[in-house]
Amino acid sequence: MMLIDRGIGEAKVFSKVTDEGDRGGAADGLEYDAAGYIYSTNYEHNAILRRHSDGQWETVTHDPRLLWPDTLSLATDGYLYVTANQLHRQARFHQGHDLRKKPYTLFRIQIGAKPVLLK
Repeated sequence: MMLIDRGIGEAKVFSKVTDEGDRGGAADGLEYDAAGYIYSTNYEHNAILRRHSDGQWETVTHDPRLLWPDTLSLATDGYLYVTANQLHRQARFHQGHDLRKKPYTLFRIQIGAKPVLLK
């Protein structure tokens, strides 16, 4: 609730931020499950990682087609969905030439976890 209440100062909001450790690469997406695991993209390694409660990160999946993974979503069917948006292939990074290959890929990864359902 702190993120949507503009009456709460930045310092108080920042005091609630937790450092979950180094994942060994840059990320562009986060998700978490009902058991408290955190899932993170790693676009430098075309991978999805999971953080255990003891702070250890493990690779859930790695795939050379998982180009710049983004926007994680855990569904009630136990699958983690993630898009490969190919951001690094956009024209602004290649002298005006768009190198993205369409259609964009949506990955479905069975992780057997349950999402957090807000009431």
